[in-house]
Amino acid sequence: MSVADKTVHASAVLVGDRAVLIRGPSGAGKSRLVLELIWAGQAGPIDAAMLVGDDRVRLAARDGRLWVRPAQELAGLIEVRGLGIRRLDHAASAIVGLVVDLAAPDAARLPEPRALRTVIDGVELPRIPVGAGFPALPLVLAALTTTEGATSQHSPDDCPKGIGNHISPTIATE
Repeated sequence: MSVADKTVHASAVLVGDRAVLIRGPSGAGKSRLVLELIWAGQAGPIDAAMLVGDDRVRLAARDGRLWVRPAQELAGLIEVRGLGIRRLDHAASAIVGLVVDLAAPDAARLPEPRALRTVIDGVELPRIPVGAGFPALPLVLAALTTTEGATSQHSPDDCPKGIGNHISPTIATE
């Protein structure tokens, strides 16, 4: 990494070949989401996952990519609420591929496209804003295992709610 590294209050987990950077206030569930993703990687719905860093990580933009690595004094350590500090295998560094913002004030059922992107140190990345108290794991698993659909295949006139985001009620007969 370069001397331009900066330490941020966040956690990160390497899933396959890209890291998920998890931001949020203290107590929002960053460490828990790291553990849930590691377990999901062991169970099979996603590629193998490994801790990069918990609580504080170092970020550096290089060659149009955002790199993350653990804060040296916390490398391999994770807080497990109710058990204390535990040790896990960890990756020395990884390229960030997704940002998850816990307790995000702009979280919405149908977020605006701009809410699903963020820029960190000049690098634009996909983002998941998760509302306070809402479980993050299903959203992250969906982002990692599905492809993006059309924003709306039906006009608002076809939707009883007037927003055009529902599957046609006659799809079985069309």
